Amino acid sequence: MSAERVIDFDRGGLQSSQQESTELSFKPQRRKPPQKVTVAPEDKLLVSREEAAQLLSISQRGLDYLVASKRLPTRRIGGRVLIPVADLRRYARCDHPERIVS
Repeated sequence: MSAERVIDFDRGGLQSSQQESTELSFKPQRRKPPQKVTVAPEDKLLVSREEAAQLLSISQRGLDYLVASKRLPTRRIGGRVLIPVADLRRYARCDHPERIVS
């Protein structure tokens, strides 16, 4: 960066050569990130594993055992594992005298 700097006292500022100003020009055409919509887990159709564990008041590990033993069905969308809220409610309504981990 061996660009010359010229001081213009008439304008009261520091001016750079044309080459340096094109390299360091700021482009204000940035897009805003999309706004996140927050929906209560009770109003969703599918929830994540973390939310499902909170809704059932159990640990995530306990939820993983329920999913692995096919007691709770899951849906895979992309790389995410989602659990239908209707199945969580159905599971919560039943009595489960057996332990989650046997």
